[in-house]
Amino acid sequence: MTRRAIDELGDLLERPYCAVLATYREDGTALLSPVWHEWRDGGFNIGIPEGDIKHQHLLRDPRAAVVVYDHHWPARGIEVRGLATLSTEDSLEVSRRLSIRYLGPVNGERYAAKVTPGIVVRVEPGKVRAWDFVDEIAPDPTIAMWPTPDPV
Repeated sequence: MTRRAIDELGDLLERPYCAVLATYREDGTALLSPVWHEWRDGGFNIGIPEGDIKHQHLLRDPRAAVVVYDHHWPARGIEVRGLATLSTEDSLEVSRRLSIRYLGPVNGERYAAKVTPGIVVRVEPGKVRAWDFVDEIAPDPTIAMWPTPDPV
């Protein structure tokens, strides 16, 4: 694994990969949740419903981590850990952008029209770990865990 800076990850944060959001239960164990995200102005925006278990966790303990990784060689990835901020401001616009990002313009707009106001979780870097495996031996192309990327 080669450590990287965020700007060395190419288009990783622009691709519509699901992220994994870590929040913390009362007993200190982590809840790992797949979430839609956008990287904007140096941090992650994630939309969640008000009252959701992730919302409850973050109200009690604002520590959060977000991981995004690429399943394709060279397996780029990033982990951002920090204190989440919660806001209701612009929640519908964030939901609209995320819906279009993940579902496309037509279905994204249709989905966004049904979304109710929620919470925007903002996670900015406190600690960052970014990597790829470009300097390692590449997997055999017949290995199913390394599918070829979808055409752009």
